[in-house]
Amino acid sequence: MSSDDNTAAPAPKRKRGRPKKDPNAPKARYHLSTAEKARRATQASINRSKKEAERKRAAATKQAYRANVREKAASKVETALKGEKSRVIDQGDVNVLPKAVQDLVGESEIVFKPNEGPQEEFLSAPEQDVLYGGAAGGGKSFALLADPLRYCHNPNHRGLLLRRTLDELTELISKSKQLYTKAFPGAVFRESKSTWVFPSGATIWFSYLDKDKDVTRYQGQAFNWIAIDEITQYPTSYVWDYLRSRLRSTDPELSKNLSMRCTANPGGVGGWWVKKMYIDQGDPGKPFIPTDVESGKAYVYPEGHEKAGQPLYWRKFVPARLTDNPYLMRDGQYEAMLLSLPEVERKRLLDGDWDVAEGCAFPEFNKFKHVVDPHELPTNWPRIRAADYGYASPSCVLWGAIDWDNNIWVYRELYVKHFTAEQLAAKILEMEEYDPTPHYAVLDSSCWNRVGYGPSIAETMIRMGCRWTPSDRARIQGKMEIHRRLGDNEFTGEPTVKFFNTCTNIVKQLAGIPLSKTNSEDVDTKAEDHAYDALRYMLMTRTSGYVSIHKTLNDIKNSTFKPQDTTFGY
Repeated sequence: MSSDDNTAAPAPKRKRGRPKKDPNAPKARYHLSTAEKARRATQASINRSKKEAERKRAAATKQAYRANVREKAASKVETALKGEKSRVIDQGDVNVLPKAVQDLVGESEIVFKPNEGPQEEFLSAPEQDVLYGGAAGGGKSFALLADPLRYCHNPNHRGLLLRRTLDELTELISKSKQLYTKAFPGAVFRESKSTWVFPSGATIWFSYLDKDKDVTRYQGQAFNWIAIDEITQYPTSYVWDYLRSRLRSTDPELSKNLSMRCTANPGGVGGWWVKKMYIDQGDPGKPFIPTDVESGKAYVYPEGHEKAGQPLYWRKFVPARLTDNPYLMRDGQYEAMLLSLPEVERKRLLDGDWDVAEGCAFPEFNKFKHVVDPHELPTNWPRIRAADYGYASPSCVLWGAIDWDNNIWVYRELYVKHFTAEQLAAKILEMEEYDPTPHYAVLDSSCWNRVGYGPSIAETMIRMGCRWTPSDRARIQGKMEIHRRLGDNEFTGEPTVKFFNTCTNIVKQLAGIPLSKTNSEDVDTKAEDHAYDALRYMLMTRTSGYVSIHKTLNDIKNSTFKPQDTTFGY
């Protein structure tokens, strides 16, 4: 065998291209034509549409059934409530309904149920102006959030809910999201406008208002429901009074149920104007005709009106108590925390006591010791007059008499707003017509400041015969002088300043004006302090402490008055 025979045969070459089809192989699967695919897809779509239509018909039928049942339930409720559509529907109302309706309106569908007592009373109050205030933890904020929901079935319902600051408003919005979406599925909160929009078209606007001038953002607006949470954070009633002018509606249902609602704890910079409006004018839980806090006149229709003598609206104060909230009272932890607070705060937040204020500047003030009934004062006691002037803010004038022991008896006050210098001077002179002429009078020294070339406020009043001398504006020294006067005299054991109970504003401000949060030696200037300032000017006249004071004041009285003396008037 040759060498070639020993060589292995070469491997067959790999054929290129697709292999030839084996004729013995099984036939391939049938491929659908384009037309068949389209036909089958169309049929599947038709089947899906039929199923979706059947589902929608079933859902619509169910919804119509439930709507019919609810309509019947509403009719039964309306009959049970005798047409009082604004009343809170409680469990007692549900119990009078048929069994089928009771099953429908079960506990599982109740989103918010008011606690028995003040919370339920607040939500069912028919009065236009209602304050829900008092102790902390009474459920005031949740009640305020729930109150406007009674009108959300009406597309014309427009509500406004306010807090003082943005941070506080954010907390309130967070609470509303827990309630509103459950109460009204489909309700949407528009973050950009801070507004809830309900399925009916009703709206509730959440906003904050820090300064009085910010009320202009609501100019031209109209609301049928307006509320402020923690209203005592506002130093004056200006915001509340302005917002009342925004309360209106052309809707017949809403126009009969216009609502002003507010909540508060005692104290705060505005605690005492709130107290004057809601606490001092009526009994807790009973409606009363509101009166003007300055003039004391009742808000009634004027003479000549077809409703002459009838109240313009009704007001009510609903006291809040911690014990009315079973959720916070369950374990007693919150109550224990309030019990551990200092006495003043404990009385304010636990007891809801409106006669005490947080950080009271004059804790020594006692109504039983410093306030007396009016009585005749000897005509030979020198008279002294002191005033703090304001136009947009109140003007306060105090009259005092100095006895032979240098005690000061504050026997009269004038507390007015929107009085020009001429009007105030004329009123003062009218009130002094049958009184001993004041021997000395002090006015806020800033009233001598001039704007332009005209006479100052002080000069205008002096030229009318209402004489003044500039006051001592030292704030800390003036406050210390009030402390000294309110304290007991070491020899008599009695205070050296007393007030007639007719001087209501100075009494209330001394009892409630809080300390400054930035300067513990001074009062909070954001609080209502006009009567306080007038008293401070009076006690800082350097007229006390000398036996010869009567002779000095009589010398001043008998001195010749020169009209050209526009600086002091004396």
